[in-house]
Parts: sequence; C-alpha cells; structure tokens
Amino acid sequence: MTTRKPNAAPIVINLFFAVLSAAILAPLLLVVAISLSSEESLLHNGYRFIPAQWDTFAYEIVLRNPLQLLQAYQVTIGVTVIGTACALLMTTMAAYAVSRRDYRYRRPTMLFIVFTMLFNGGLVPFYILVTQYLQLKDTLGALIVPYLVSPFYLLIMKGFLEKLPVEIFDSAKIDGASEWRIFLRIVLPLSTPALATVGLFISFAYWNDWWLGLLFINEQHLVPLQLLLYRIMDTIEFISANMDLVNVNLTSAQFPSLSTRMAMAVLAAGPMMFVFPMFQRYFVAGLTVGSVKS
Repeated sequence: MTTRKPNAAPIVINLFFAVLSAAILAPLLLVVAISLSSEESLLHNGYRFIPAQWDTFAYEIVLRNPLQLLQAYQVTIGVTVIGTACALLMTTMAAYAVSRRDYRYRRPTMLFIVFTMLFNGGLVPFYILVTQYLQLKDTLGALIVPYLVSPFYLLIMKGFLEKLPVEIFDSAKIDGASEWRIFLRIVLPLSTPALATVGLFISFAYWNDWWLGLLFINEQHLVPLQLLLYRIMDTIEFISANMDLVNVNLTSAQFPSLSTRMAMAVLAAGPMMFVFPMFQRYFVAGLTVGSVKS
C-alpha cells in the first residue's frame, strides 16, 4: 500500500497570505494607536502599536464641532451613494453599447473614449464648464457630475460584457424583448461581479475626493468630509507652526499635530472599511473581469 506524501503547497500558500494580511493590517493598527497616543509620548518614544501614554485629545480637537462633522458625513455619504448609482448606470450603459458587435459606430466611439484617457482640456476649461455652462457651483452636482463616466471603468465593464454570449441577446430579441428590457433583465443580473467591482472603485473615488469640493464648494453646509478634514489639518498645522502668535495654553510638544493627522485618517477611512466586507465576495469574483476573452 502506497502512502501519499503530504502536500506542502497549501501550507506555504496560506502562510504567505497570512503574512501578507498581517503586513496590510499592521499599518492600520499603527494609525489607530498613534491617534490614541499623546503628542509628548510620540515625540519621545516614536510610533508604537501600544501607546506609551493613552490620550484622546486628538479626537477631542477633531470632534470639537460635531454638528459640522456630521453634516460633512451626510454630504459625503449622499454624494457617494447617489454618485455611485448614477455613475455605475451610465458606465454600464455606455459599456453595453460599445460591447455590442452590431453597433455601427463602435470603433469611432472607442477611439473617442481612449482619446479622453490620453488628453484632456485642462483645469481652466474644466472649471468654466462646471461653473459657467453647467451652473453647478455650490451644488451637490459639482461633486457628482465630473465622476459620472470614467473611461478606465468603462473599458473594464466593456471587457466583461463582451464575454456574455451573443445568443442570449438574439433569443431575447426573437421573444420580442426591447434593448432596454435586455439591458435591465439580462445584462445587469449577469454582470453582478463586474458591477460590484467597478462600483467599489467608483464609491472610493467619491468618498476620498476633496479636490472637487475645493474647486466648486464655498457654502459651509455643502462641504464634504475630506475637504473638512483637510481644512482642519491646515488649521492645525498653522497653529502648530505659530504657537507664539496664537493664544493656546499648550507647548509645541503638547499640541497634538501628529496624533490629529491619524485621528482624521481613522474618521475618514473608517466607514469604508465596514462597507468593503459586504461586497468582498463579488469583488473577488470580479477582480479579473475583462482579462480573458472567450
């Protein structure tokens, strides 16, 4: 009777991914630990996974005006949800059109899409377009419209939709289904992995954006979260660099400049870390969408 030799490959693979996961998780835990450390302990002891001296002063500074922070969260969440839904719909519709081989203007459309990835009009025409022609200044539309269609995400969706069997569309047309019905009842359900993957990328872009708010938002009640944190950090850096000019009862070694940066990183990235696991199954299935042609 022959005995099978134990296969060491699964053990090596699991060990590799365990080490990789630890390397990814360690910086996140370090950021949380720094945000809960006092400024003096950071200056004397450096960064530690277990704070030498626990302190929540950094969060007290960031949360000093909680209503403003909650309002910024509402703006960012609203922009992310609405923007992701609209951008995902428009991206999928455009990708479905250029993925159909019976679309007459498929090549010119693809040339136009790729051209926009290589060249753009520049910042000044972009600003004039949004503010003067679209009249979106100081509106939530200024935070949503510029990211509605991304050529990169469109190409990803196109690569996935091209792998769908053409026979499905032909049989649906024979049964009398319109293009809208085919798109809504057949294409979208079959594209769940690609939709989840591209949707996560789009939602991260909306959630992390502060540039559009800096350009187009002056109204305080429309300031997104990332722009608010950017302004808080800018104020903290100014106070830290001009302690002798500002009436603050703290020394430069006590003022929480480093820990506040990490506290803001935790507040900014925290919600998305809870959203990602809910879509992880679809995200893993869609990582290679469009990479293999049938």
